[in-house]
Formats: sequence, C-alpha cells, structure tokens
Amino acid sequence: MTVFFDEELNTVATFWQVYRRDGATFGFTSHDRDLVFAGIRHRSAPGFTPAAIRTTSQISDDSAEVEGVLSHDAISEADLSAGLFDEAGIRIGAVDWESLEYEALYSGQLGRIEDDKRGFSAQLKSAKLILEQDLVPRTSPTCRAKFCGPGCSLSAVRFTTRHTVVGFDGVSNRIQLASSIGSEMIDGEVRMLGGPQTGIVFGILAASDGWLTLDRPLAETTQVGTKLEVLEGCDHTITTCHERFTNARNFRGEPFLPGNDLLARYGRGS
Repeated sequence: MTVFFDEELNTVATFWQVYRRDGATFGFTSHDRDLVFAGIRHRSAPGFTPAAIRTTSQISDDSAEVEGVLSHDAISEADLSAGLFDEAGIRIGAVDWESLEYEALYSGQLGRIEDDKRGFSAQLKSAKLILEQDLVPRTSPTCRAKFCGPGCSLSAVRFTTRHTVVGFDGVSNRIQLASSIGSEMIDGEVRMLGGPQTGIVFGILAASDGWLTLDRPLAETTQVGTKLEVLEGCDHTITTCHERFTNARNFRGEPFLPGNDLLARYGRGS
C-alpha cells in the first residue's frame, strides 16, 4: 500500500477516473500537467474540486461529492445534458506526480449530475450503497419484478424490436419511428444503438402515432436514421400480466391483499 503525507513535503495530487456506461474512460488530475498511470492519461483539470470524502468500516454509504467547472474539452455541457455521464463508475484517489505511485481512496457511481451553466456538481454513490438495499420483499398490489427481468421469467428478446428514427422533436423530447407502435410501449424502454447517446436507456412516457415521448433529454445532434431498440412496456398490474402476457403465475405482487385503508374503517350501526 502506498503511503502519502508521511513527510513534511509531498509530491501528491488528486486524481479522478470516470468509466462511462458506453465504455468511454476519462482521467483527470489536480496536477498542473497531464499524468499517465494505470493505463490512463489523466488530463490536468484544476477546476475539479472533490469535497471531503468520508469512508468508514460501517455498512452505511460513504459520502462524497465532486464539483467542477465545464472548462475541459473532454466533458461538454451537451454530454452532461444527454446523460452520458449518469451512473458512470468513478474512482478517486491520490497519486505521487513524481513516482506515479497511486492509491484509490473512493469508488462508486456518479449520481444524476446537476448543471447550472457555470459548473456542475454530482453526488457520488459509494460501492457500499448496495448493502443498504432491502433484501426482504414487501407486499404491494403491483408486481415488484422488473419486466423481463429476474422473477418475471419473460424473455426480453421476445418483446424487443429494432426501429429507425424518422422524425425528431427536440422541443417535446420525442422521436418518431418508421413502424407503427401502440400504447403497449408506454412504460417501456428505448436504447440507442447509434448517435451521441449510444447505449443510453430512455423510459417511454407516451406513445402516439409512431411518436415516443421520452423521460430524459435527447441530444440535439440526434439524427434521422439512428437505429434503436424498443422494449415493450408493462404497467405491472395483475390484469395486464394475465391478459396480455399470460404470465400471472409469475406475478410478484399481492393484488388481493387488503391494504392499510382497511385499518381505518369502522363499523356502522344498522
């Protein structure tokens, strides 16, 4: 393990490594010149400022935050708005800028990034956050399983189709597909297979006349002709599960269990 700050004068800088979901990797350092280590070129980015990082041996999530100025060419405002950095993997640590020995101090994921046009801030979610998930299922009238995910048993391939974008409406955040689609796509997902948001998954809020309204901003450079995959939606009700998918035996919910409103009822005299 590399030891830092054991002398009065240290040649130490901070580094950040960002691993986007589309496979792109970025490295930055607070040093005044680029540093190459761990197989990554870390660009000099003194505008990036990590807040205090708290790490403990407890199960609770370690807190951290990073703020920075949109001054480096590697990160553009358009990419941030398009969500390319959302939920990206991140490692923060210290590096000796002479020997290039380094030590990672924090690892986790970027949360949704907030941008005020002058700079950005992002809350970081440590790798221990998964330990806070509730592993005991609770009752619910709707299905708790992700559609075509674990517990659902349905095949995503069966309900996934490929389409081509033939229209783009940036004002209403909509795309138009060449083939006809219906309301069964509501609550579904769109995954871009090309363009500036390749690999990004969008939720479908509305579907009408071949147009899909998406739940996150589309990049302004989205082109007609872009290929994408569309996964059909599910409203997670027992009626839809039975009538549309014939999958009621795998329904992960309790639609007929009395709810909390039963406790508030009171008897009435005849």
